[in-house]
Amino acid sequence: MHRIGYFLTDGFQVMAIGTQTVFEIANVVARERLYSVTNYSLAGGETRASLGVSVITQKADSTTVADTWMVSGVVDPTGRSTAPEELRFLNEASVRSRRTAGLCTGAFVLGEAGLLDGRRVTTHWAFAKALQARCPDARVEADRIFIVDGAIWTSAGLTAAMDLALGMVEKDRGPEFANSVARALVMHHRRSGGQSQHSQMLALAPKSDRIQMALEYARVNLSKPLRVDDLAKAAHLSTRQFGRIFLSETGESPAKAIERLRLEAAKHMVEQGRHSLEVIARETGFRDRRHLREVFVRGYGVAPQALRRDARSNEASEPIEQI
Repeated sequence: MHRIGYFLTDGFQVMAIGTQTVFEIANVVARERLYSVTNYSLAGGETRASLGVSVITQKADSTTVADTWMVSGVVDPTGRSTAPEELRFLNEASVRSRRTAGLCTGAFVLGEAGLLDGRRVTTHWAFAKALQARCPDARVEADRIFIVDGAIWTSAGLTAAMDLALGMVEKDRGPEFANSVARALVMHHRRSGGQSQHSQMLALAPKSDRIQMALEYARVNLSKPLRVDDLAKAAHLSTRQFGRIFLSETGESPAKAIERLRLEAAKHMVEQGRHSLEVIARETGFRDRRHLREVFVRGYGVAPQALRRDARSNEASEPIEQI
């Protein structure tokens, strides 16, 4: 059984312990106890979250052992320093563990402990520059969901920590099992670590339900032509009304917005590396592989093959470990 310790400090973000659900459901799917989860703090007893609720923690000391440590973040880490005794514990604990993770701004705690030096890391995009300034020897990549560099895992903000936890399950039990856990969690899809923190659906930010309905229709039908008439019909508007309202709410034309959605979906599939470029082009609505490459280079400045090579080179080299 794999022992997971959550190291919590006062003011921790509630979402940090929300990731425990991933390991709970992994046990349910496996029909056996693959993971045990324990909350720790240096003093033990009640530890108060940023929201005001408290959880009971076990006292962490030099005899405390876990296979994985999950280190919580706080709402704003920029004006806060971790206590020296907490940093000493994490340094010692990480040596005895298989992996250590900084959840969201938990990366700042790992940085203070010297665990990020020379490593690729990420955190919530709003604090990436502050993390780089605090940890000049780390390579902070602000636009990643989560990053694995050796034994150190770091995640972007809030919900990205769920993807990190699911990534751990995949590392332990393989992609098929992790996909079963994702389905049980009703997660739309398991986001890869290399995926961008920023979603085009959020960037477009339509104000009305009708335009949101049209964009959602487009997102699940990217392999289709997606004419403006089709989008207008999904929004229950005339073509003229739809074009005018769409431009007003998103600041760009339907055609441009759809291209952005296609490109984002294609980038995700390229990074996953499970399909040929011909299949990716067909599934995301590009004419062919050449058209995909043309739009890809225009949008990201690199060819899809180069992005795929980079994603593969950045993957963790650890083999799957059955636990």
